[in-house]
Amino acid sequence: MPVIVPDCAGQPCSKIATNPNAPRTAAPRVADSAAETAIESPFVPHSPIQIPIPVLKVVLIAAAIFVAAHLALMIGLTAPDKITFDEVHYVPAAKQMLEPGEPGPLLNPMHPPLAKQFMALSIRAFGDGPLGWRYPSVVFGSLAIVAMYLCGLVLFASQGAALAAAALTFLNQMVFVQSRIAMLDIYALSFDLFGIAAFMHGFRRQRPAVAFGVAGLAFGLAGACKWSGFFPLGVCIAIFAVIRLMQGWRTQFADGNADDWYRPDRWPGFRYYHFVLCLILIPAVAYLVTFIPRYGFSVGDILEAQRRIFTENAGSHPSHVYMSSWPSWPLLIRPIWYQFDKIADDRFQAIIFLGNPLILWPALAALGICLRDWMVKRRADAFLILAFYLGPWLAWAMLPRTIGFIYYYLPSATIATLALVYALTQGERAPPRWVLWAFVAASSLGFAAMLPISVAMLGTSMETYQRLMIFQSWI
Repeated sequence: MPVIVPDCAGQPCSKIATNPNAPRTAAPRVADSAAETAIESPFVPHSPIQIPIPVLKVVLIAAAIFVAAHLALMIGLTAPDKITFDEVHYVPAAKQMLEPGEPGPLLNPMHPPLAKQFMALSIRAFGDGPLGWRYPSVVFGSLAIVAMYLCGLVLFASQGAALAAAALTFLNQMVFVQSRIAMLDIYALSFDLFGIAAFMHGFRRQRPAVAFGVAGLAFGLAGACKWSGFFPLGVCIAIFAVIRLMQGWRTQFADGNADDWYRPDRWPGFRYYHFVLCLILIPAVAYLVTFIPRYGFSVGDILEAQRRIFTENAGSHPSHVYMSSWPSWPLLIRPIWYQFDKIADDRFQAIIFLGNPLILWPALAALGICLRDWMVKRRADAFLILAFYLGPWLAWAMLPRTIGFIYYYLPSATIATLALVYALTQGERAPPRWVLWAFVAASSLGFAAMLPISVAMLGTSMETYQRLMIFQSWI
C-alpha cells in the first residue's frame, strides 16, 4: 500500500498507510564512475549484489553478435532483384538525394530524411541495385539485435538472459524480414532500442543524466527516420512525469525496497533542467540537424517540412488489402505479403511479414506475468518491459491516422521478447534455466519453417505455402 506523507504547509493531509513507520531497504550503491566495470542490478529480487560484467567482455560479445547477425542477414539479400512493396517510395527518394544541382520536387515528403540519407550513401557506395538499396537495413538490423542484447544485460544482469534476448529477437521473424528490405522501420527500431537500453541503464542510477542524454540522442535520431520513432521517447517522458508527481506527493510504499519501480529517493540529483536537456533539447537538435543537408539553416523551410510531414500522415488514406487495426497486431491476424511472384511451375518467390507465432503468441502470456509482478511485487524490470511494450503499441490508438499495418507493431513485438526472457528467468516461480534455451530451440524450429516464405532466394512451393497458411486471414 502506498503512503502519502502529509506535507500541506503544516496542516494535516489525508494519507493512506498500513504502517507509516515501516523501514525501507536502502538502495544498493550504483557505480557512477566510468572506470568501474561492474554492473549492479537492483532488479534482482532482494539481492543488491554486484554482478561483475567486464566492459571489454560486453563489447566483444556485442561485436560477435553484430558480425553473426550481419552475415546471416546478408544471405540472399539481393533477391528479389527488383523494387518490392514500400521500397517504391523510399528508394527513389534516396536516389533523389544523390542528384547534382537543385533537386526537383521532394519525393516522399511524409517522412524525415535520415534513413533515406543512409540509403543514399549505400547506393553511392554499392550502386543502384538491390545491394545498394538494402544493405543499410542489414547493418541496422544487426545493430538492433545488439541493442536487445544490451537491454537484456541491463535488465537481468546475466549474460545468458541477454544472449537469449538477442537470439529471440533474431528468431521472431519480424526483425529478420524488416532487416532485408529498403524500408524505414528498421532504422528507427535500431536507434530506439539503443535509446531504451540507455534509459533502462539510467533508470537504476542515482545520477542518470549521462545515460538519459544518450537515450535522448538515440530517440532524436529514431524520430529523424520516422516520426513513430519518437514513441519510446514519449514513454520516457511519461515515466519521468509519473515518478516526479508521486515524489511531489511524498508517496511511499509501506514495505518499500530497492526492487520497487518507484522510490521516493530515485534520481535525487536529476533536476528539471537536466530533464529538459536530456529528453527535450538533445532529441530536438538531433532530429532537426538531419534536415540541414537539404534545407540548410533556413528555419522557415525546416518548419514547412514538419508541417508537410504532419499533413501527409494525418490525412485520410485509401484502403489497402493488407491494412489492419492496432488491436489485431499482437494476435498476428493480418500479415503483409511483401512479395509473392511465380518464377516457375509450382515455384514462387515469397516474403511475408508476420512474426514467429512460437515467440509472439507465448509473449502475450509473458506480458501477463510482467503485469502481475509489477502490480503485486512492484518490480522495476517488469514495469519497464510493460512501459516500452505498451507505449509504442497503444500510441497508434490515439493517432488520427486512418490506416495501419502490422509492421507498425515491430517495436512492441521486439520488446515482447524481453517479457519472455523475464518470465523464464526471473522471480520465485521461474523454471530451471535450461527451459529458456529449450524455448529458444523450439522458436528456431518455427523460424526455420518460415524461411521459405521469409527469404525470396529459397523459393517455396504451393504445397509448402498452403501448409504454412493455417488461417484464412494470412493469405
